[in-house]
Amino acid sequence: MKVLITGGAGFIGSNIALKLLEKGYNVVVLDSLSEQIHGIDPINTSPLYRSIKDKVEFIRGSVGNRSDWERALDNVDYIIHLAAETGTGQSMYEIAKYVDNNIGGTALLLDILANQPHHVKRVVVAESRAIYGEGKYICPKCGDVYPLGRKDEDMAIGNFECKCPKCGSGVKLVATTEDSKIHPTSVYGITKQVQGQLVHLVCQSIGVESVSFRYQNVYGPGQSLSNPYTGILSIFSTRIKNGKAINIFEDGKETRDFVYIDDIVDATILGMEVPEANGHVFNIGTGVATDVLTVAKTLCDKYGVQVPITISGNYRLGDIRHNYADISLAKKILRFEPKWTFENGIEQFTSWVNKQEIHQDNYDASIEEMKAKGLYK
Repeated sequence: MKVLITGGAGFIGSNIALKLLEKGYNVVVLDSLSEQIHGIDPINTSPLYRSIKDKVEFIRGSVGNRSDWERALDNVDYIIHLAAETGTGQSMYEIAKYVDNNIGGTALLLDILANQPHHVKRVVVAESRAIYGEGKYICPKCGDVYPLGRKDEDMAIGNFECKCPKCGSGVKLVATTEDSKIHPTSVYGITKQVQGQLVHLVCQSIGVESVSFRYQNVYGPGQSLSNPYTGILSIFSTRIKNGKAINIFEDGKETRDFVYIDDIVDATILGMEVPEANGHVFNIGTGVATDVLTVAKTLCDKYGVQVPITISGNYRLGDIRHNYADISLAKKILRFEPKWTFENGIEQFTSWVNKQEIHQDNYDASIEEMKAKGLYK
């Protein structure tokens, strides 16, 4: 069986490709090798690309190009569609780029499947936890609620926690289920929402199976240590290894659900293989919330480097406060169980980082870019 992975030279895609090869699949990868992820000379220097080089059928191309899609789809049985512009902050000012690539590229794929001969049986697409916005909470007065995006004027005076959108009371965070309200607070989140909706809607109408995943914060050995727009574990690690101070946004109590790359790979392949997965949307995470200050302190301890950690009260418009996944549906239908705790995963990740050549990061430049756009306060 032949599997096409778009974005297959990226962090998640390359790991899935290698696992599929182990399982005996033929793998074709469509990837643009973008400079932001792979550097200026990706063919010769990108570790992610080189990990799959000569092992898969590789097509350097764009999901925004119809002929690249047509070439990549030749005799393909399954599609794992991961190619996307990522990063909530960057999406708020590179709007056309995100919409064109994430939504436009998916639309091109579906247009081809709807109008041209093909062998595709199932499309698996990566959505994102970003589509939930602020996630699910319980209000003591109103029950289950879904707070709206936080206001600039509230965060400016240090009021970072979400409030009930109905009565304004304080609310309690709970795990976000797949049937929770969809209300993204960033352009990136909107594009991922539409990607998933398009795939499920069109595939059902043309007799192709569909599955989508809402990944939480993915990390692990091999992820980019130089991309300043995504992945606080990478950003913090690079700064610590370079002896630079870490600026913790808000009050450091904001949380994320960090899920190890091996668990993401296992879940995604189950989504491709398990017949009962058809038509479903799955959260994939650990179901555990970890605060950002704990992340920074843990990384400093693991690296044996104590850099200044400042809780600044700075914030980015479009960021969410909390979100962690309810993964009971994936457990039930896919028989998915995360194998990696945050503690065990961080041990593997930091051990890998310690073996890497650490370059200067572009994080400060990315912050200045956001300041200039009025998105960083």
